[in-house]
Amino acid sequence: MINFNEPIDRMGTYSTQWDFMADRFGASNILPFSISDMDLAIPNELVTIMKKRLEHPILGYSRWNHPEYLEAITHWYRQRFEVEIEPEWLSYSPSVMYSLSKCIELLSQEQDEILLFTPAYNAFFDCITMNRRKVLCSNLILENQQYTIDWSDFEEKCRQAKIILLCNPHNPVGRVWQEWELIKIIEIGKKNNCYIISDDIHMDIILEGTFYPLLKAKNYQHNIILLSSISKSFNVPALTGSYVIIPNEQLRKSFQVITRYRDFVNSPAVLNVLATIKAYQIGNEWLSELLDHIKRNLEIVTHFLKANIPEIKLIKPEGCYFAWLDCSELKISSEKLQTLLITIGKVGIMSGRTYGQTGENFLRLNIACSDIKLIDGLNRLKITVEYIKAQKKRGENHG
Repeated sequence: MINFNEPIDRMGTYSTQWDFMADRFGASNILPFSISDMDLAIPNELVTIMKKRLEHPILGYSRWNHPEYLEAITHWYRQRFEVEIEPEWLSYSPSVMYSLSKCIELLSQEQDEILLFTPAYNAFFDCITMNRRKVLCSNLILENQQYTIDWSDFEEKCRQAKIILLCNPHNPVGRVWQEWELIKIIEIGKKNNCYIISDDIHMDIILEGTFYPLLKAKNYQHNIILLSSISKSFNVPALTGSYVIIPNEQLRKSFQVITRYRDFVNSPAVLNVLATIKAYQIGNEWLSELLDHIKRNLEIVTHFLKANIPEIKLIKPEGCYFAWLDCSELKISSEKLQTLLITIGKVGIMSGRTYGQTGENFLRLNIACSDIKLIDGLNRLKITVEYIKAQKKRGENHG
């Protein structure tokens, strides 16, 4: 059994989350739960294969378009999700967000509208606007502690949209879209001549339910693009590298022309290629233990909030490794709460406002860490809430 609770010091490793926390929170003396990587060791098999490669004294240009790499990915989809991916549908990309940016460029014109469900991963907004397209939001509905799609709003806005941008599982709220929901999205998109781009980078982090890749709906492959990577599942974003699945041959060739002949990002980091092959060969057992650990951490959050901070409600995630926390009962703005978390609690938790207006009064807590760190962070959140309550009581007594 893997000990995911073993403390690992990440300071001094050029870690975005730890060494550069001041860039995000304005302070460096806090405990961070911010960017979506894990404070957990990667599989030993990945370390071994990368060490072996680094024993060779030459790190020249590498390739991705070979059977070992392509078959590793198609094998993973076949055995884990029961879907057949043709090897020729695959292309390499330096990152999922790069792939998204290029697909937006290829499939739409400036000022076209890109539809997404909100609250949404904050980089989506930047990717759309920096490509001179318009963000079109369909707000998810929160009912009975679960987010659902407002179908009438979604269908109406699809009439305006050129592209539907999905996130599955949905970051930050943790919904794993069910098969019927995805098929309905596909049907509505087809009726309105929308392309569908699905960011599936968290596809292996499923806590409840079943992940359903859009390409299982075989009748609609022509207008669907899937984006993914091993970076979230196996905690290797520093290796860079991702892949894009494009069944549409013309679109795929256009994408490859851009990556190879215009942007010159078609030569991959060899360690990413090796890690992808190995992870998709051996990863099921490691992922099973990882998911058990995340579920235990989620139970810690659930029990801690009920016992210590009942004003904060957990919106239980079905996927991803985030706890989406409803802080609306605190009656304090997201901006003020962030300030107090940093100055009073000495803890860095992502403000829900980062993910759009519908994230106001929420926090996104990364729980992919040791239980020791998680409990420390929750205690710091408790200290902050107790301060807020004390300040309000003091104000009432002086009112």
